[in-house]
Amino acid sequence: MNHVLVTGAKGQLGREIKKLRNNFKQIYSFTDIEELDVSDKKALNTYLASHPADYIINCAAYTDVDGAESEPDRAMQLNRDVLANLKECLDDFPNTRIIHISTDYIYRGDLQRPIREEDPAEPISVYGKTKLEGEKILQGHPGALIIRTSWLFSVFGKNFVKSMINRMDQHDDMRIVYDQVGTPTYAEDLARAIMQIISDVESGESDFVPGIFNYSNEGVCSWYDLAMEVCRLINCKGHVSPIETHEYPLPAKRPVYSVLNKSRIKEVYGVEVPYWRDSLEKCIKNLL
Repeated sequence: MNHVLVTGAKGQLGREIKKLRNNFKQIYSFTDIEELDVSDKKALNTYLASHPADYIINCAAYTDVDGAESEPDRAMQLNRDVLANLKECLDDFPNTRIIHISTDYIYRGDLQRPIREEDPAEPISVYGKTKLEGEKILQGHPGALIIRTSWLFSVFGKNFVKSMINRMDQHDDMRIVYDQVGTPTYAEDLARAIMQIISDVESGESDFVPGIFNYSNEGVCSWYDLAMEVCRLINCKGHVSPIETHEYPLPAKRPVYSVLNKSRIKEVYGVEVPYWRDSLEKCIKNLL
């Protein structure tokens, strides 16, 4: 029976994987910093020596986009240095493969078409730069699969959708940016896609193909569009107003356009990608 280790398991994606684990044949183990500090190379090696893993799904990361601007060293430690430890583990444990979660923030975001994996990576924030540095360590390794995703939301943790619901419940009037465009990603959909890839590889239905793959839900929207759809689904009483990015300044710059092209992951692994509105409705039904 194959063993899958999930690091950073208390985040949105890790918790969605845990929720779905009984739907798959693999044995899943879940660790966060309390059980396994992946920034500690010795601890990581010791853990894998006593708990051999066929796959590591690395969800551990520094994800505070604005916080990274004032904590660049901490962000670099968690988003780059941890990947150096994991790569050494791939070398020390050659039967282990890693699926690492990255971000649309590694792109500049000035294209006006869906972004492909081979498009230039030119991050405009500290967070994006640290995530790209982590990617570079794994790129080209035959045991490493990197998935870039965007605008993650779920029933777990902190995210835009839950924040909007809370504010709308309080009848707040909201000003939401409309000139940043991308695609939300329901963490449950991403979790299912990752777990299905592992299952298909292990059953022989697919080959393990390393490299970089984009994954987000289908469709296109702005943050304002997303907020309005949340409002519609919960029948909110608050008012949502569209604003431009400069009217809501934040420490970190965001990509203006980060719609991801998912052709590669669909063609190579046969992944089915749900439409963002359908997934948002499903998530909200699970929340309310």
